[in-house]
Amino acid sequence: MKEEDADWLIYHIIAQKSTVTAEELVQESGLDAATVDASLVRLDHNLLINRTGGKIRILSVGESLIKCQAKYDNELPYVIEDGVIKARKK
Repeated sequence: MKEEDADWLIYHIIAQKSTVTAEELVQESGLDAATVDASLVRLDHNLLINRTGGKIRILSVGESLIKCQAKYDNELPYVIEDGVIKARKK
């Protein structure tokens, strides 16, 4: 299976639930744990999901946009780290 196909499958399984674990994704997708983990890394890197304490959820469009801006706009006075908004260190 292509990476993008795995990502699409995993994303849609997550979207059907409020939160899900990686183990549940392995069971529901039929993919092996390494493939699911690699997909989660890509989805997280692309600011589409949030992983906290073993729970995975889809980011809303607004959350994704804010995280994107906070990550790439070095002029913002804040950063978001582990879901916490902090003043940017100068």
